[in-house]
Order: sequence, then structure tokens, then C-alpha cells
Amino acid sequence: MNILKFKPLLKTTIWGGEKIVPFKHLDSNEKQVGESWEVSGVKDNESIVAEGDYAGWKLNDLVASLKDKLVGKENYERFGNEFPLLVKFIDARQQLSIQVHPTDEQAQALGKSRGKTEMWYVMKSDADASLRSGLKQQITPEEYTAMVENDTITDALAEYSVKEGDVFFLPAGRIHSIGAGCFLAEIQETSDITYRIYDFKRKDKEGNYRQLHTKEAAACIDYTVYPDYRTKYEPRKDEPVELVRCPYFTTSVYDLTEPMTIDYSDLDSFVIFVGLSGSGEITDAEGNVTPFQAGESVLLPATMTTVKVSGTIKFLESYV
Repeated sequence: MNILKFKPLLKTTIWGGEKIVPFKHLDSNEKQVGESWEVSGVKDNESIVAEGDYAGWKLNDLVASLKDKLVGKENYERFGNEFPLLVKFIDARQQLSIQVHPTDEQAQALGKSRGKTEMWYVMKSDADASLRSGLKQQITPEEYTAMVENDTITDALAEYSVKEGDVFFLPAGRIHSIGAGCFLAEIQETSDITYRIYDFKRKDKEGNYRQLHTKEAAACIDYTVYPDYRTKYEPRKDEPVELVRCPYFTTSVYDLTEPMTIDYSDLDSFVIFVGLSGSGEITDAEGNVTPFQAGESVLLPATMTTVKVSGTIKFLESYV
């Protein structure tokens, strides 16, 4: 089975910018593209295979057909026919809402399949870009509600100026917000459940305020205060650097200037590569060559035991 590429699902948003279309080398006139869903098994938003033997197939239909050959034995037993990761590019021209996501247990109590733990890898963003992640002061649920009502909730949040290469891990329950000027890759559980806490009194194009979920969010927020929410790591060339390891995904970054063979023979999972910068190609064990460049995301099936990546390219590697 060959490496898979998918058609991007572009999402126009009121806060979206103009970075995604050129970054992905797309022939599109769409404006205010806030998100490109790169690999998605979310119902009604499934990725479509772009080329090859399975061109036109929806991702979850492919999982149902290929089962463990695509996602791995343990993953298929755990997640069934729903692909377990959602990968996005996000371009925020304006400040996004302050929000939080429930845990799996909280989501399932509401009849949803799972909650949402996620991570951000910051790409080339505006010079003044910033984001918010976590609480910087101890507050109670009652104080949280009052701060939302009197427009001071941002005073309780940790804010970070960001640059290319910054990483933030966002376990379910961590309050957060992507700031204006941020351009990033997001890797998360397959879930689209979000509780919008505060939206800066912003109105949509019809002049209406967007729905808030202040009460639901209060029950999901982790009120623990940590000294620093940024993920620290040491960048290195030509070797994998692990960024996040959690029950939902493991993500590393590669910054290659020379060819590297990556051995997946002991891994019982699919692997996703997310191109961040540069270009190159991926050669599988049978000698099949797949071009790979910044702005592309590719899926390696679980049956693929080794690949050789060549070129000058930086990319994320994620698997479950």
C-alpha cells in the first residue's frame, strides 16, 4: 500500500487570514481561510484521498476497508472505523475566541465519542504574534464566571509572544486562545467539540454574537496553575526530536539536510508527516517515490516498515 495524500478541507472563518492558500501552493481565490483540515476523520468533514488507487475514498471508509493494515492493530481495536487524529493548519488574522475542550470522560457523558487533547507547532507567524495557554493565577469557578461577565477573563490567562518552532501542549481542560498573527500546525484527537468561553464581543457577518458555552466550560476547565505552559526542547538537525508524547499521539520534529531512513518496523500505527518548510521526497521499501514539501500532509499506512526521506525539509511526524 502506498503513501496517501488528501484533498485539503479549507475553512473560511471570520478571523481567517491569507497565509494558508499560498503556503499550500493551491490554485484558489478563497479569502479568510482560517483552517485547512489536512487529515480528518471527523464526521461530515472527512478527508478525501487525492490520488492513487484509493482516489476519491473518504478516510473513514478506507479505515473500514483496510482496518489494521492502515491504522495498526491496537489502534483499530481502540478506535474502530474512525480515524483517530485530526491535523490542521491554522492562520489567525484576528484573535480567536478563548475556549476549552472536555476530556474523553466528560465528552462521553454528553453523548460524544471523545474529548479533545491537542498540540500546536508555531510556524512562520507575524512578528507580534502571541497566544494564550493556561491560567497564570488561581481562580475558582465562580471567579471565572464573574471574569467572563465583566470582560476581564484574559487577565487570568498566561500569554506568550511566539516565534517559529514554539510548541504548546494542550491537554483537555486547559483554557487557551490563538492570538492574531499566529500561523501554526495543530494535531489533536478526532473531535470537533469546543466550548467557547469568550469571544471579545465580536459579531459575525450577520451582526450576531457567536454562541458562548460559559457554563459548560466551567465544568471542564483544569484550574491548576503551572509556572510555564510552553514545551521546551532542543532543536537538532538530521535526527528526530520528540515534542509531545501522550495517550493520544506522539509527535516529533525532523529538520533534515541529508537523507535519513526511518524504521517503523516495531511501530503498530500509521504515521502522518506534516511539511513545515523546504521540500524533498519519501521513498518506501518497494522503491516508490512520493514528492513531499512544505504545506503537504501525508499518511503512511501501518504496513509501511521503513521510509527514506531525502531533501532539505522540516516536518512533523505523528502517530498513535
